[in-house]
Amino acid sequence: MTSPFAARAPITLFYDGGCALCRRQVGWLERHRHRERIRFIDIRADGFDPAPWGRDCDELMGRLYALDGAGHWFAGMESSRALYAVLGHRWLVRLTCLPGLRPLLDALYMAVARRRNRLARWLEPDSRDAGNG
Repeated sequence: MTSPFAARAPITLFYDGGCALCRRQVGWLERHRHRERIRFIDIRADGFDPAPWGRDCDELMGRLYALDGAGHWFAGMESSRALYAVLGHRWLVRLTCLPGLRPLLDALYMAVARRRNRLARWLEPDSRDAGNG
């Protein structure tokens, strides 16, 4: 597995556009000063086909995926770490990789990912993902 510190721009972020939490994060990233280092792919967009990427919809819907400029895939919390490394926030990556903290954050990420649509409805009751999760 490739280290998130080795991630190269541009990084392609595969996100769930039907998830209000995911859309908020993408909105923040679109305003980032290094936005040109990120490509966004909404996996719920009409016409999105995961096959050319070697993935399937269920896999991509399970957690966040990122593909860096060198062709390395990152999944879950590792995709967030790779993304932040590419954006120049390596201090944050180092922090999330500390022994003891890393497994805790990885588990927290998966818990939130599994419940993201329910959490989004709580934060944004009129969100368009009302029928999911």
